[in-house]
Amino acid sequence: MKRPDWHHEGGEGRTKVSLDAHRVGDDLVVRLYNDFAHLGAVAVAQFDGESGRVSVSTITLPGHKDDAVAQRAAYLIGKATRKPVCAIAGIHLDDITPEEIGQLTANAEGVV
Repeated sequence: MKRPDWHHEGGEGRTKVSLDAHRVGDDLVVRLYNDFAHLGAVAVAQFDGESGRVSVSTITLPGHKDDAVAQRAAYLIGKATRKPVCAIAGIHLDDITPEEIGQLTANAEGVV
């Protein structure tokens, strides 16, 4: 895969999140991940110019909980750019705490 058109990082240590974004024609493919990157969930957002609304469809792989991050990223980027967006999320931490879940979620939204 070619180098991303955009790369951002947010947070530090165990809760650091990276975002890579690639242009695909006029559309965007975004990947949110940490040091243990994987395919956890995919969300596709489509902006409707008439209503100004964004619809998002999400697929989550069994046993994964990355759908909230993928869905939120696709929605926010689709709303901001008014373009179709595919967000792929794969963030994993062994023995994650509730505080780390909150920090990861915040860091993911921050890089978006």
